[in-house]
Amino acid sequence: MILVKTEAGQQAFRDRTVRLTPRQRSAFILCDGKRTIEEVQAAGMSIEREDLDQMIELGLLGPLDGAPVVTASAPVAQAEPPPVAAPTPRPALAAVPAPAAAPADGARSPQQRYKDAYPIATRLSGSLGLRGFRLNLSVEGTSNYEELLALAPKIRAAVGPDKAAEFDRALLG
Repeated sequence: MILVKTEAGQQAFRDRTVRLTPRQRSAFILCDGKRTIEEVQAAGMSIEREDLDQMIELGLLGPLDGAPVVTASAPVAQAEPPPVAAPTPRPALAAVPAPAAAPADGARSPQQRYKDAYPIATRLSGSLGLRGFRLNLSVEGTSNYEELLALAPKIRAAVGPDKAAEFDRALLG
């Protein structure tokens, strides 16, 4: 099967609203409507079928011919017991949104603050172009609130206080 980027996938890739692993980013780029899944996996970047399946589930990739995706991933799902295969890619995605409903007093948890601020930080640092390349890599390398908070002064200095206001509200507010 040949996979192509969906409109939603292209937008999410540009805006970095969906956090992808480096392997998934490489796979996303290689899915150009010309290469089969096997060719993408054979590209030498350690791309697993689970990476592709997760991006299909997120709606970032779809089949070129419009064939149902379920039939394409069914052999993989049947190779392993469904209760084990289905939840495997999901905890990484579900682990971040879960704390959103935590405190009843209106205070947001550090995980929720990170979840809110990360896409803004990647958008701001990505908008700097080559000038902000290293900062963008640093932002993408963060995995929790404390790491993103440590980068906040660099982000503010690079984009200015006006553009950083939205980021500050998401991270600190």
